[in-house]
Amino acid sequence: MNTTTPNTAFEKRKTEIQKEFQQLIEKKNEPQSVVGNGIFNRYKNPVLTRNHAPIEWRYDLNQATNPFLMERISINAAFNAGAMKWKNGYVLVARVEGVDRKSFFAIAESPNGVDNFQFWEKPCVIPQTEEPDTNVYDMRLTNHEDGWIYGIFCTERKDPKAPKGNTSSAIANAGIVRTKDLINWERLPDLISNTGQQRNVVLHPEFVKGKYALYTRPQDGFIDVGSGGGIGLGYIDDMKNPVVIDEQIIFGKQYHTIYELKNGLGPAPIKTKKGWLHLAHGVRNTAAGLRYTLYIFMTDLNDISKVTHVPAGHFMAPEGSERVGDVSNVLFSNGWIADENDAVLIYYASSDTRMHVAVSSVEKLVDYVMNTPQDTFISAGSVNNIIAQVNKNKEIK
Repeated sequence: MNTTTPNTAFEKRKTEIQKEFQQLIEKKNEPQSVVGNGIFNRYKNPVLTRNHAPIEWRYDLNQATNPFLMERISINAAFNAGAMKWKNGYVLVARVEGVDRKSFFAIAESPNGVDNFQFWEKPCVIPQTEEPDTNVYDMRLTNHEDGWIYGIFCTERKDPKAPKGNTSSAIANAGIVRTKDLINWERLPDLISNTGQQRNVVLHPEFVKGKYALYTRPQDGFIDVGSGGGIGLGYIDDMKNPVVIDEQIIFGKQYHTIYELKNGLGPAPIKTKKGWLHLAHGVRNTAAGLRYTLYIFMTDLNDISKVTHVPAGHFMAPEGSERVGDVSNVLFSNGWIADENDAVLIYYASSDTRMHVAVSSVEKLVDYVMNTPQDTFISAGSVNNIIAQVNKNKEIK
């Protein structure tokens, strides 16, 4: 029996914490009141932040053991979320990072996909392999035609070959889980690839000639791309024995582009009548550090290894407050949802800190990717594209 004398200050602070939290999760979200580019519309407020983490995660609510009602477990960020429709709601499997630098997965659900996201009661419990994950992050969700929901994520462990005293060298690989209910996760073996370290691995939603198709991003080291890089494509016979074969780069790096340093696929592609829509991130180096932006491309409906359309430049880049955070000047997406009404909800993180949503449609994205001029890779070509459009507009009467 708790015989602690009631503390007016404790109860007052508890009431204030609960009120502030409730106001946050019930806050309505609206499209930005700007004309925009006609391709998508950002929503004003982030859909997930560190403050969306449930009060019960952060606070010991027992006055006897936490008389000042301090945060006992603090959250640093909520970002890089996989996404899918689930029953009558919209769910994000977010990367939640504590102030201890460890990331974990937790599911947040919304009734409409743009606001009122609330985390489920407890974080996801991911079974461990014989060698435990030091850190996990950036899960891509794929509702595969085999009946399973797969989550492929980055598992990070210390590099056993690192010199003594080097406490930052790491090895990254693709961890694999599957589920039927988003609660009970079955851990499968980590991906086996002969092309170096693997991050940003995505499962194609359909079988390809009886095999599971995986989009990969091989690189020589945890940070350094080296001789690797680019979006790869390989195949697996059995997800319980995930050995990727016939891996080839289908979208490589290119000098003086938004993806000249490295690039990787975001979420699983969306199937349309014209082809498969892909959302990816591209990275280039600048005087201020690495800059991450998002771009879209299309692959052939019947041959997913064949890239058919690539608009020039980025699709989305950090703007305003999105440019500031733990790792500034970064947009990253590993989740989008093609809704029944043709809408596409694009979930993206800004600066490794928070989650946002932008809304487009399948029709708009197909038009954008198929009819936007491609990159000519030289400045003179960019000028020619503008002149061609000016001359076309002159013909309008």
